[in-house]
Amino acid sequence: MLRFLGIGAQKAGTTWLYERLRRHPEVGFPIGKEGHYWDRVNPEGSHDSYMARFADPERAEGEITPAYGFLPPASIARLHSLAPDVRLIFLMRNPVERAWSSALMALGRAEMRYEEASAAWFLDHFRSSGSLARGDYAACIANWRAAFPPEQLLLLRHEEVARDPHAVLRRCCAHIGIAAPDPAMLEGSDDRVFSGPRHALPGDLRAALVALYRPRIAALEALLGESFEHWLEMDAADHPE
Repeated sequence: MLRFLGIGAQKAGTTWLYERLRRHPEVGFPIGKEGHYWDRVNPEGSHDSYMARFADPERAEGEITPAYGFLPPASIARLHSLAPDVRLIFLMRNPVERAWSSALMALGRAEMRYEEASAAWFLDHFRSSGSLARGDYAACIANWRAAFPPEQLLLLRHEEVARDPHAVLRRCCAHIGIAAPDPAMLEGSDDRVFSGPRHALPGDLRAALVALYRPRIAALEALLGESFEHWLEMDAADHPE
């Protein structure tokens, strides 16, 4: 049975979480990390072969694919019809920093070096529909909550991974319904995993990102009743990817 899904966000610590959870003796990842199933199929089709992969009764099985965070409502609804009790995990990172990290990663796919990318190239990436959708956490959460009860969606902050990784792992284990982290799972939990290129975010590009995400952060604050104002003020930080 599909027990849990990590649904995002990209560049927010999902690889770190996968590397920790896969060490847990009660957890299984039958298709590894980033299966990219639900973002690449027709939600109205048959999903028997996918669901059949999660069949070990002795373990809590799942997968982590950051692209699931901004799945369309039809795909989320179909998933709910097949696995209404699945536990969901969503890591939120400062969307300004997330967008910068994502753009730096995209340089490699574009076969470019950092020095070759113009400010206009970065601005086009920031404004792309894909980057904006990944960073619009309020819309992502609202879509998932429209199908699943809020208690099934564990929301974590990326900065918590850097500040207290052990606490993050304990919360994830409790949410999934498995034993608390054992020593092997916690070993090296402060390490960065699959981190991208490191370049400081220039001030002019930061200002552009703040302008893009200020209304989206305000929408998240209204949805959750929490303050995320510091996301608009903090300097570029070095956190697990």
